[in-house]
Amino acid sequence: MMSRDTAVVADGLTKRFGDFVAVEDVSFEVSSGEIFGFLGPNGAGKTTTMKMLTGLLLPSAGGGSVAGFDIMTEAEAIKRNIGYMSQLFSLYADLTVDENIAFFARLYGVPVDRRRERRDWVVEMAGLDDQVDRLTGELPLGWKQRLALGCAVLHEPPILFLDEPTSGVDPISRRSFWDLIYELADRGTTVFVTTHYMEEAEYCNRLALMNRGQLIALDTPARLREGMEQPIFEIRVDSAPRAVAALQHAEGVVDAAMFGRELHVTLESDADAEERLRRHLDERGVSFSGLERITPALEDVFVARVRAAGGAPVD
Repeated sequence: MMSRDTAVVADGLTKRFGDFVAVEDVSFEVSSGEIFGFLGPNGAGKTTTMKMLTGLLLPSAGGGSVAGFDIMTEAEAIKRNIGYMSQLFSLYADLTVDENIAFFARLYGVPVDRRRERRDWVVEMAGLDDQVDRLTGELPLGWKQRLALGCAVLHEPPILFLDEPTSGVDPISRRSFWDLIYELADRGTTVFVTTHYMEEAEYCNRLALMNRGQLIALDTPARLREGMEQPIFEIRVDSAPRAVAALQHAEGVVDAAMFGRELHVTLESDADAEERLRRHLDERGVSFSGLERITPALEDVFVARVRAAGGAPVD
């Protein structure tokens, strides 16, 4: 039986489409009030897993529960007890802000005597006080995003599912959006979010990493970084693009990638790292001015884990 402190349970979730296995034997639990990040390259099975958990798709095998309701037999109850927001925002462009809020209040069954209060909360939260009569399709993307979030939680669901909600939104709007997510979590809302942005993954309490339909990592951001066994160095060179090309197939180099103006290099071991890197780059005409072993960024961990699990799916 699910603990009252557990909001989401996936137990051996599997989904097949003919001979193609989109999700294979995925298991995890999400605690009430947790911000749970779901990461993975395109085609990893993230959205398919979310659709099974939100009652939109029946599993081929396995099971689970959301808000205490069984995903196999109580899909309609799940839909009434969650909020859902996709990267498309699910808003009606030809309705005004007020009309969208009223529509979703009725759709989610918000009691009539609560609708005005919830409408005012959404308008204030989204910063749309002066825009309530404006067509939603005319709103800037950041405002649409906040309005969509408000509409998704009009009925005050205990669990909120967000499927890449900040895709295409500018960094300032993304930061503002995450401030709202923290406010909801502080009030006890469980947040299950898929994202491609590593800085957003840092905001999550725990992260699950999917690749090729399988769960390949599950832990806090800090522990995932600490668990990276291969050493990572930040190196200073005169031309990072040339250095990346020079190091891609060098002996002992697992990966080389640009991070801003610096270069992150993952090695098989740290033995004589500086001497080996300097020699290799010098031979290829790349000026090398120093290196420092660093704590891996989440992006480093992400790339290493996906590579170890067979690499990202190829379209």
